[in-house]
Amino acid sequence: MAHGPRRARIAFSDSAAKQLESITSEAELHALDRALVVVSVDPDVGEPIPGDTAGPQLREYADEVERVRLLYWVTALRTVVVVAYLEV
Repeated sequence: MAHGPRRARIAFSDSAAKQLESITSEAELHALDRALVVVSVDPDVGEPIPGDTAGPQLREYADEVERVRLLYWVTALRTVVVVAYLEV
């Protein structure tokens, strides 16, 4: 059986994990899930955020349909580390 490309693993920074704990609505959870799936399938989908080149390159993915944004960076092993989840 053929499988599609391997998805990136998703991890959350401490601040993003705290944001997740405060989500109570099904609609918000659905929107976040949808955005996480997109980023896990293609970690390069987000736009690079200009800034300090000493640390990891932050990226921003905006889902205009669900009206959410993810700020994240990708490790050398292709793990997506979500830094923040924002409602637009």
